[in-house]
Amino acid sequence: MFSESQVYLAPMEGVVDHLMRDMLTRLGGFDYCITEFVRVVEQLLPEKTYYRICPELRFGAKTPSGTPVRVQLLGQHPEWLAENAARAVDLGSPGIDLNFGCPAKTVNTSKGGAVLLKTPDVLYEIVTAVRSAVPKDQAVSAKIRLGFDDKALALENAYAIQQAGANLLTVHARTKVEGYKPPAYWEWIAKIRQVIDIPVIANGEIWSKSDAERCVEQSNTPHLMIGRGALALPNLAACIKFNQNPMQWAEVKQLLIDYSGYEIFGDKGRYYPNRIKQWLGYMKRQYSEAEVLFNDIRRLQSANEIVQVLRH
Repeated sequence: MFSESQVYLAPMEGVVDHLMRDMLTRLGGFDYCITEFVRVVEQLLPEKTYYRICPELRFGAKTPSGTPVRVQLLGQHPEWLAENAARAVDLGSPGIDLNFGCPAKTVNTSKGGAVLLKTPDVLYEIVTAVRSAVPKDQAVSAKIRLGFDDKALALENAYAIQQAGANLLTVHARTKVEGYKPPAYWEWIAKIRQVIDIPVIANGEIWSKSDAERCVEQSNTPHLMIGRGALALPNLAACIKFNQNPMQWAEVKQLLIDYSGYEIFGDKGRYYPNRIKQWLGYMKRQYSEAEVLFNDIRRLQSANEIVQVLRH
């Protein structure tokens, strides 16, 4: 079923940074990564901003295991998004992804992310401007939800994005208001597939290989994007793509120890205690041992103390 599939690692703000991309893509199964969003207001951002969000740009825009990484932009002004898209591609990003799905209140109140799903004409203007600024051989992709308050504009939004020249569309199969509450409405992706002919990537509530199979069947697309599911089950992409068995807890625990080495000696070491607790919060869905470990380290603030607990 998945021989023709492409599996993407989702851009999760504050979670899937370059360290997490490296860890997860080493486990196999991912064809592409999308970065956390670069917020574009009314300026051309400096190169250092792109290197901070996507250090992989210095290494051919690929993770150490060779998975390509595309820069994602978020904003509302077509001309500034276009200028920043050109800069990101000049720095090596293989195309540009546009975020029209972020549900965060701070983003939406400043007219970015999912709030743009209320205005198909603005989506069209943004994608048109970015498409004209990016070389034709580089992809322009976009990520949407099914709408803001409801799904009334889902088909119109998807069509506007295609007509503006996008090469690829990812659909998180919920509205902004629905947030992350189950279920994901995969059947709506099939409706979108009936009105556009560019490739569509399905996203939302994919926690296992069986979820992936049902999603492909209901969405009528072979391509998937996984985010929270890959944090809960780190080798989920390989389970989907290569029929691997889910990782055993002993393997997951070693992965957490390896991640500790990355984080503590990387550039975000001071965030490590919160990051490891956040990751365990996702893993509790798949591993009862993760909840025990979370409770053991919940009150610890020192990275070294947490690693000592992990090693026992």
